[in-house]
Amino acid sequence: MEEKEFDYINMIPLIDVMLVLLTIVLMTSTFVMGGMIRVELPAVSAEPEAVARTRSVDVDQTGRVYYEGRQVSLETLKTQVEVLPRDVPFLIRADKRVPLQYFVDVLGAVKGMGFKRVSVQTERIKE
Repeated sequence: MEEKEFDYINMIPLIDVMLVLLTIVLMTSTFVMGGMIRVELPAVSAEPEAVARTRSVDVDQTGRVYYEGRQVSLETLKTQVEVLPRDVPFLIRADKRVPLQYFVDVLGAVKGMGFKRVSVQTERIKE
């Protein structure tokens, strides 16, 4: 029996395998690429802008006013907040038993100084 020499190489299975490998590489590279790009950010000489933190003003049931946890009078509150930028957010928390006038006085003091971001904290009614 005589052996027949190869006249050609069948390339179709090789191309099929290469296309599958190419598909796998392209699919995994898109997942690996996300978030892995190294970027060197340019430097700036100015200080980064500080994020304004929320200031708290509390009124207890007897009408005492607390600014950032320290008891203050309305006049002291006004002098302490007048140096702050007007875009600083304020959170006013008042006891539900406090007379309305005390709450309105504190709210008027803060809003009257030009602060626009003033919130009132409440509790959700449990049903």
